[in-house]
Amino acid sequence: MIKLWLKRATAHFDQFLLITLLFTLLVALFVLYSASGQSMDRMMSQATNIIVALVILWIFANIPPQHLQRVAVPLYLLGMLLLIGVFLFGDVSKGARRWLNLGVMRIQPSELMRIAVPMLLAWYFARREDALRFVDYVIGAVMLALPVALIVKQPDLGTALLIAASGFYVLFLAGLSWRLLIGLGLSVAGLIPLVWPHLHDYQRRRIEILFDPYQDPLGAGYHTIQATIALGSGGLAGKGWLHGTQAQLDFLPERHTDFIFAVFGEEFGLLGNLLLLVLFSIIIARGMLITINAQNTFSRLLAGSITLTFFTYAFVNMGMVSGILPVVGVPLPLISYGGTSLVTLMIGFGILMSIQTHKKLMSA
Repeated sequence: MIKLWLKRATAHFDQFLLITLLFTLLVALFVLYSASGQSMDRMMSQATNIIVALVILWIFANIPPQHLQRVAVPLYLLGMLLLIGVFLFGDVSKGARRWLNLGVMRIQPSELMRIAVPMLLAWYFARREDALRFVDYVIGAVMLALPVALIVKQPDLGTALLIAASGFYVLFLAGLSWRLLIGLGLSVAGLIPLVWPHLHDYQRRRIEILFDPYQDPLGAGYHTIQATIALGSGGLAGKGWLHGTQAQLDFLPERHTDFIFAVFGEEFGLLGNLLLLVLFSIIIARGMLITINAQNTFSRLLAGSITLTFFTYAFVNMGMVSGILPVVGVPLPLISYGGTSLVTLMIGFGILMSIQTHKKLMSA
């Protein structure tokens, strides 16, 4: 009886993906313990976040893709209403208006849009797949631009970047022309002089610091300088767990969130970084395999967007910490401390598992 119940409860888990995720989360707890100054409370808090996130992964893994397709439009509209609410009535914290107070709780609607935007675009292009025209890509771009513009206004450049990437990947996988992409890229490059004066001072400063962090070593360049020192000092094999001087002596800022990759690199060195890259590569490869084998257009577009957005998540954080990209406040997926981003990631992985396992059931 117990075996039968367990079999049913785990029927929609993709075992290969789940095992890789669990191992990565275990590594994350070890790194977090060191990055948080050996705080058992913070590690236990993250362990609780992981348990909650895994439960949510299980829930979404059991929701058939066709049900997700039905809620794509109302979920997007709800997210847009909440974003407008943030714009009009949101709570201001540290100079940013990102939270909406509903009385019983505060929510960050931009997190909802990480799933709602690619889901809506996948729904739209799945409905239009037999008669796709240029205007459909324009409509898709508008549906993407609306929430991104509201999130940039908050301002939350990191989340806006991830949502823009998730929507762009759907457009690309739906058949957006390479010629058009090159043209758009050149157009964006041409607009940089016009956009530059409208950026916030801190956003312009981040881009300037990217090229020379030592122009303000104790201010805007401090994060980048300390992170690159930590990564470089790790060498081949690292200084050992709990022995990273940049983290343990409190030189490295935001070390348990945005800059946890620097802690990992200092303590485990190049070999440890390669292990982390292998784990991420396995997750991405599995996601792309699920995408290729998806049973319909909606599932293929959504799975591809989720997988490639995870890649973007990791690439941006590692590039930011390594000093090759501006600091935009994007945590390292699965590794950084925090419950909200972890839950969002697990919703995505749950959807991937649903696409994979329900395909098997429908084919049987």
